[in-house]
Amino acid sequence: MKVAVTGATGFVGTRLVERLQQEGHQVVVLTRSKVHGDRVFPKAAFPNVEVVEYTPLQSGEWQRAIAGCDGVVNLAGAPIAEERWTPERKQVILDSRQIGTQKIVEAIVQANPKPSVLVNSSAIGYYGTSETATFEESSPAGDDFLAEVCQKWEAAAQEVTQSGTRLVILRTGIVLGMGGAVAKMLPPFRLFAGGPLGTGRQWFSWIHREDLMNLILKALTDPSFEGTFNATAPNPVRMAEFCQTLGQVMHRPSWLPVPAFALEALLGDAAIVVLEGQRVLPKRTQAAGFQYQYDTVKPALEAVLQEA
Repeated sequence: MKVAVTGATGFVGTRLVERLQQEGHQVVVLTRSKVHGDRVFPKAAFPNVEVVEYTPLQSGEWQRAIAGCDGVVNLAGAPIAEERWTPERKQVILDSRQIGTQKIVEAIVQANPKPSVLVNSSAIGYYGTSETATFEESSPAGDDFLAEVCQKWEAAAQEVTQSGTRLVILRTGIVLGMGGAVAKMLPPFRLFAGGPLGTGRQWFSWIHREDLMNLILKALTDPSFEGTFNATAPNPVRMAEFCQTLGQVMHRPSWLPVPAFALEALLGDAAIVVLEGQRVLPKRTQAAGFQYQYDTVKPALEAVLQEA
């Protein structure tokens, strides 16, 4: 297949490009221009990848690169929890997903020939947060900011079905790999100062990065795979259990909780991402026959630490 990828400089995207090449697929990377201050895709590391500079919130010549692609994987979106949620930051988070997806869909609709499939990222933030509820793909949306973002994000992607392109939406949990959330948690554990964030009772719905890669590849290549799927492992854990397991794998204690007020002082409303969670089960994903390589958290974390 010839596959166009957005968000290819990120923690998930760089590994996806590697896996696509390993599987023998041709890759077109859409990356933002240097004038926007973003990282440019490391062409030296991927010499056989076609790199196209694009303006994700604007129509343009870049959209022609979609024509002739068999599939598109749209991973682009501004980071959620790296800055305080000012009104301006919230707008950036929303626009990067809603308008960015609209422009990808616009490119697909205009393409001749058209890609047969769009794999569009979403997030388990769709469901809102809860310490007691369990969510699956058929569960209703929540009513907080992240739920609103995910609904608008997915609605933008749904428009592609009008052109006959198959759509797969992956509501992704916390991705485990040597990078992302785990990389930020390792330093205090290495200093024997690790522990849960907040109360530790919040649910942590996760997926190992390699399982996410396998799920994206299945979505691209299996014509029966269509609609919305939870990209989470079948065994979510509470934050305290996750941190205790991380400590065990690292042979370190998990005894020093990070108080909620400290995270709220640093991140403001954005602290909700780590202080509140949701128990998400991949019911439809498993019903579709997807097999997890890492379905419990300890082997997943052991594999992550082996990457270090």
